[in-house]
Amino acid sequence: MAVNSYKQDELQREVPKRVTLIRLYRYLFTYKKDIILVLGIMAVTVAIALLNPLIIERAVNVHVANRNVEGLLKLAAVALTLNVIWLVGVKIRMVIMARVSNQIVLKIREELYVHIQTLGLQFFDSRPTGKILARVIGDVNSLKDMMADSVTTLIPDAVTVAAVIAIMVVKSPWLSLAALATLPVLGVGMYVIMVRGHRRWQVVRQKNSNINAYVHENFSGIRVVQSFSAEQESSSAFDTVLEEHQNAFIRAVQLADAFGPLIDVTWGLGGFLLYYIGIRILHMGSMDVGTFLAFATYLSMFWSPIRNLANLYNRIVNNISSAERIFDILDTEPELKDTEEAYELPSIEGRVEFDHVTFAYPDEPDRDVIQDINFDIKPGETIALVGPTGAGKTTIINLISRFYDAKTGQIRIDGHPVGAVTLHSLRSQMGIMTQENFLFSGTVRENISYGKLNATEEEIVWAAKAVGAHDFIMKLEKGYDTELQGSGSLSVGQRQLLAFARTLVSQPRILILDEATSSIDTHTELMVQRGIAALLVGRTSFVIAHRLSTIKKADRIFVVDHKAILEEGTHEELLKKKGQYYNLYQAQFKNL
Repeated sequence: MAVNSYKQDELQREVPKRVTLIRLYRYLFTYKKDIILVLGIMAVTVAIALLNPLIIERAVNVHVANRNVEGLLKLAAVALTLNVIWLVGVKIRMVIMARVSNQIVLKIREELYVHIQTLGLQFFDSRPTGKILARVIGDVNSLKDMMADSVTTLIPDAVTVAAVIAIMVVKSPWLSLAALATLPVLGVGMYVIMVRGHRRWQVVRQKNSNINAYVHENFSGIRVVQSFSAEQESSSAFDTVLEEHQNAFIRAVQLADAFGPLIDVTWGLGGFLLYYIGIRILHMGSMDVGTFLAFATYLSMFWSPIRNLANLYNRIVNNISSAERIFDILDTEPELKDTEEAYELPSIEGRVEFDHVTFAYPDEPDRDVIQDINFDIKPGETIALVGPTGAGKTTIINLISRFYDAKTGQIRIDGHPVGAVTLHSLRSQMGIMTQENFLFSGTVRENISYGKLNATEEEIVWAAKAVGAHDFIMKLEKGYDTELQGSGSLSVGQRQLLAFARTLVSQPRILILDEATSSIDTHTELMVQRGIAALLVGRTSFVIAHRLSTIKKADRIFVVDHKAILEEGTHEELLKKKGQYYNLYQAQFKNL
């Protein structure tokens, strides 16, 4: 199966930026009342900002020119009141948009997390966990400021620019034309930066994912790193990943930083044209001082929001790559999902049938893992699967649980095709324990009850006793309330016993044990076997074990190799055949 490692940049579908932005801004529409309130506040604050130059014009041309102190003070009081209202309005809209943007980020992250849980094993097998974390955490976080600024910066600044242009044109069309003559230069420059900058920020996000993938992988395997004294090699590889990210970031920032000089040049050139044309060509030196000050203020009010809009545009170019990566996963269809006709699987007895089943991984459809497998398991039977690594044993149990779909053939549970029932109703009646004895952070009780969230205290203790975990749990500092932190708080065998209790507390109708006793010592194994013997009664069970001593009492043993079931029978029957099982058994006991 192809795997995207931390050394590889992730492939991503190309989607028009306009489509991504529209999809992203749809989240804002779910907060219509808040947005309408913010827009109303912004209408007031923008109006106040546009009135300020006119107040200055009146103050100079009327009150100062006529030495009307009383009128000037009244006008100053009006200006002060309006600007206090402006300040309060700005603060309120910032608080509202901060809350809205945080809620949107929370909603996107929840949607992403829920969707990822619906994706099949192929999705997780094909990429490092760190790259998934990068999208759920880093990419989602980067959207927060962008969502808030899109309302609090884009709308008021765009309105301000349009209003300023209108006022300037009314006051002096020719001066306005002179001041705005450099806008085409700004537009062309921004377009060039947009096209090239977007791709560079995509690369930055990919390199950031590589860092997350490497850190997660390295710290997950820190015991191996320290065991082989490979810290220096690990640090060297990390430096390489960091350098790639740094180089990509520098290239993106170099282009993004061109916005500032571009705006400064066009602003300065526009100002020069304003004064040169106004004074030297249009001979407007006799214009009222207040009017000239108002026009100059409006010119500043025009370019300030232009700078803000350019910076926002720069952030959008940066963060839209994050949105693309998020939607890329949200648009990833689950390899396995309920059909429209899927129905709830009723309470089962545990009959399992494989009818001419062939399977190949989706990314290697021509390489069959198993071919034309047939068997019929009666309710309550215990089936052991043995064979060399890679023979297809785990594939068989994954197909029973419908972690994958068969290439051809059909799998039935109590006569119900597994593809015809809902995944939840199927898997909720199965107990699956693999050789990966993962435990969650939390108490011993919480870890066991994860198998059945509404499990009673009696059920939790019963499951622990059944697998022989109760005695060591009671010796812990707080018994079942002991907090588990990290992999070092319990031995490997103890962790496996807790994982086994977690599986058994759900009282599954079909029990699957994939190398479930691989990490348990001989003494502990004997104790677990006694619990297993009682729990297997009346329950269909599939057991994969390399230690053949653990499966002697199985009702049937399947020897899986060469993509097929080569032998089938009880322990004694297979030994009498002196076939592959006999050879495996003899080879194992010769090494004891």
